[in-house]
Amino acid sequence: MKNGYIKVSSATPSILIGNCNHNEKQIIECIKNAYHDDVKVLVLPELCITGYTAGDLFFQDILLESALNSLFNICRETKNLKILTFVGLPLRVNSKIYNVCATINEGIILGFTPKMFLPNYNEFYERRQFASGINLKDTTLQLNFDLLDYSIPFSPNLIFSCLNIPELLVGCEICEDLWAIIPPSSQKAINGAIIIANLSASNELVSKAQYREQLVTNQSARLIAGYIYACAGPGESTSDVVYGAHNIIAENGSILACAKPFSSNPTISALIDIKALTHDRTKISNYYSHLDTKNYIPFSLDKTNVNLTRVYPKFPFVPYDTNTLNERLELILNIQAHGLKERIKLTRCKSIVVGLSGGLDSALALLVMLRSISYLDLDPKFIIAITMPCFGTTDRTLRNAKQLASLTKVSFKEINILKSVELHMKDIGLSNESRTTAYENAQARERTQVLMDTANLYNGMVIGTGDLSELALGWCTYNGDHMSMYGVNASVPKTLVKYLIKHEAERLGKPIATVLLDILDTPISPELLPAENGTIIQKTESIIGSYVLHDFFLYYLIRCGFSPSKVLLIATRTFKDEFSVNEINKVLHIFITRFFNNQFKRNCLPDCVKIGSVALSPRGDWRMPSEASAENWISELDNYFNSIRKSCKV
Repeated sequence: MKNGYIKVSSATPSILIGNCNHNEKQIIECIKNAYHDDVKVLVLPELCITGYTAGDLFFQDILLESALNSLFNICRETKNLKILTFVGLPLRVNSKIYNVCATINEGIILGFTPKMFLPNYNEFYERRQFASGINLKDTTLQLNFDLLDYSIPFSPNLIFSCLNIPELLVGCEICEDLWAIIPPSSQKAINGAIIIANLSASNELVSKAQYREQLVTNQSARLIAGYIYACAGPGESTSDVVYGAHNIIAENGSILACAKPFSSNPTISALIDIKALTHDRTKISNYYSHLDTKNYIPFSLDKTNVNLTRVYPKFPFVPYDTNTLNERLELILNIQAHGLKERIKLTRCKSIVVGLSGGLDSALALLVMLRSISYLDLDPKFIIAITMPCFGTTDRTLRNAKQLASLTKVSFKEINILKSVELHMKDIGLSNESRTTAYENAQARERTQVLMDTANLYNGMVIGTGDLSELALGWCTYNGDHMSMYGVNASVPKTLVKYLIKHEAERLGKPIATVLLDILDTPISPELLPAENGTIIQKTESIIGSYVLHDFFLYYLIRCGFSPSKVLLIATRTFKDEFSVNEINKVLHIFITRFFNNQFKRNCLPDCVKIGSVALSPRGDWRMPSEASAENWISELDNYFNSIRKSCKV
């Protein structure tokens, strides 16, 4: 349970229709296997004790009694196992037969949840045998179990609440309930359930598997919940339909594990992160919750740690699939360009001005500006690109800036600011040999002054080039490159900047692509310290660490709300072949410290377009006082790091 991970499983036993003795043995084996695999929540299919396709055999007393006896046997055989299990069976109550889920833990039946929506169309005829649980009132059943009067809640509204893991609340629904206009799981999520179990018997048809996956993932996203779907499979009748054991585990819109129909091994398991789900529910203001604990059924689990098998992408801002990636990149460029287009129209400016350094961010800004003016049918000369060489500018970056401006046919100015900066430094008494922050920032602020005054001269607007990663780290000069009249890159992380430029290089082709690819290959640098033999010596990632790590930290600390120790944990596994634990810990310290210390820069950001789920504009996603202290975050990280010096266990 450490860090919020709960191991869950969906399994489909091979059953024989009407043979409850056989089926109970298969179910017991599933439960024991799951328990020994450290699974905490196990979901089995609808009516799996009898088989879903038993038809009018459900009216037979012998089947109903056999099913209940098998349930009792399952309880006896698992009485020492702390695992929350959801198993399906028919249950007769007051002369009505209900399709129910029995929820078991430590051999105790915690409750019966009846199916609410009964399909009675096409190949389904459940209303012939079963009564709906829609209008049932909360009640309890007295069943003779081990010669005792055993009182068991019977209600469609039950939620199972873990006493020693307070965040873990589990509700269930049965098959068609998910397909209803308002699934019962929606109300259960409102009442606190953070994991939903679905016991199902959904037959296979052409394209039905894809639709089923969409239902499960969409419902998990809508509820901000984990969703465990167990489907009937081998042993069901094939008279008219076939069942494929299509089991699915999803979390907040993403599939964590899936057994495709007719898989040779339909048992799946995954780690659901209930802390991450709780964070998102807490953060999203329109997530409606209602504290109604009258249907909470308590249970307990062993709080054992699990091996972290969950995989986290190295580039959380970049889709892995090539087709998705290209679509995403094109969408991002269009969002950036359309935002700028509207700003140009509304301000009625006569030009847009950008500082073109020959680096990544300014190259992307120029590409976005070119898209914007194409939407407005404006000449590329509408763009004024200015390169401003100084102490640290290398021939390579200067050449790339000039070539990019020439090939894109924008207006171009080269303004050497060396003398202006030297004069300014002399005025304030700053030595040319000092190499201090003031020495570096004097250049950045002089460049911004040139851009702003040029924009005034030509009735224009300065376009900011700084990206999201730099804003998170405060890797920008206050009132220097930090300032503009509109920022197009402010919610684009550095790792994504590279993909966007490569995408545009492929789209535009040679000769522009040649320049863009060389820019991609150039070390990231503010070029504020003098070069040596024409080579960049001030390499950003050598100073503050890899942007790959910083963007990883940015996503999981800020977007997901993970603790620093949890971020270190997943980072050490994700980057085990690239960075040592010590390196990752060092860069994470830098990220946290700089993130807190530089909030004052973000609190006065100019307008900037939002393109993703992480943005740091004070008018949008992130509000934080400039004086906030990082002490608790650093302390938590240090305590965890000290505990894993000799091992990296979850």
